[in-house]
Amino acid sequence: MFKFIDHVAVHCSDLGQSVAFYRDNFGFNEFSRHDRPGGGIAYMRLGETVLELTQKQGEPMSGMHFALEAADMEAAVAHLAKRGVRQLQEVRPLSARRPGEPDTTRRAVYCGPDGEMIEVRG
Repeated sequence: MFKFIDHVAVHCSDLGQSVAFYRDNFGFNEFSRHDRPGGGIAYMRLGETVLELTQKQGEPMSGMHFALEAADMEAAVAHLAKRGVRQLQEVRPLSARRPGEPDTTRRAVYCGPDGEMIEVRG
C-alpha cells in the first residue's frame, strides 16, 4: 500500500537562511519556491528526497528529525565540520535493523538552523 516517504517538511523561522543551509551544507537544490506575505514555502531535492521548508510567522516550530544516507560517512562528517555545522552526537555505530544485516552502519546527528535534527547515516 505505502511505498516511501514523499517528502519531509521542516518549519523554519527564516526561509532564506534555511534554503542556504540545506543547499550549502548538504547539497540540496531548490526547485520551487513560493514567497507569501508572512512566510513562504521552498521545495528542495537531494536525489529522490524532497525537503519542504515552510515559514509562517507567528506559528511555533516543532521538534523533528530526518535522516540522510551518506555515500561516504568520513567525507560527509569532514565536510560538515569544515562548514561549521553544529554536531549534536558524535559518529557511533548502529545495530543492524534487519536479520542478517551487518553492524557496519554508523550515524551522527547535526543541528539545523531552527533546532531540527539531521541524522547522517553511512
